[in-house]
Amino acid sequence: MSDKILILSITAASMGFIHTVLGPDHYLPFIVMSKARKWSIVRTGMITLLCGVGHVGSSILIGVIGIAFGLGLSKVKGIEGIRGDIAAWAFIAFGFLYMLWGIFRAIRNKPHKHKHLHNGGITHEHEHRHANEHDHTHKGEKAVNLTPWVLFLIFVLGPCEPLIPLLMYPAAKHNPGGIIIVSLIFAVVTILTMLVLVLLATYSLKSIPLGKMERYTHAIAGATILLSGCAIVFLGL
Repeated sequence: MSDKILILSITAASMGFIHTVLGPDHYLPFIVMSKARKWSIVRTGMITLLCGVGHVGSSILIGVIGIAFGLGLSKVKGIEGIRGDIAAWAFIAFGFLYMLWGIFRAIRNKPHKHKHLHNGGITHEHEHRHANEHDHTHKGEKAVNLTPWVLFLIFVLGPCEPLIPLLMYPAAKHNPGGIIIVSLIFAVVTILTMLVLVLLATYSLKSIPLGKMERYTHAIAGATILLSGCAIVFLGL
């Protein structure tokens, strides 16, 4: 490995880490959806890994295609910019719709009391929720299964902006090995950072009881994803 590729590899690792930590959309959606959907640690990790591979892999693919067809940096970055806008608005749309569904579900799931009259004039009350009766319907199962694929699609659309400029230097030097090394280092660091942040937060949240707030977890998850999308569009995160 040449000194320049070594420096570029260190830069790729640093940029992969910083890009992930400073982008809340890389980890918050998985943390809040895991809590709301009651995913296991293993399931949460697998979904995060799948989305991370799709996220980085799509940018690598576009970068390699751009290099193969001799597209300039500005053109490839333009394509990535369009993808980024689509992904950000997809986050906003998905988060908004999921938040509305979560609010509706929370209202339906509001506990209410029933009075029962027994012989001798004795009465007692008990709390009751209707939404829980429907948690195991086929429609509910489809909703649970669909959510990870929606996240995966959004992450495939989402670009890794720092990666393309990193790939252009070894490409300009006609160094395919350098392209592979830089791509792999950036991908591994990005995905590992996503996994560490998501799994640590998910594990910590599992031990925190939410009490009466439990029925609002879906609405909170949707609102968090919505705000993540807004942070991308309006704050450039």
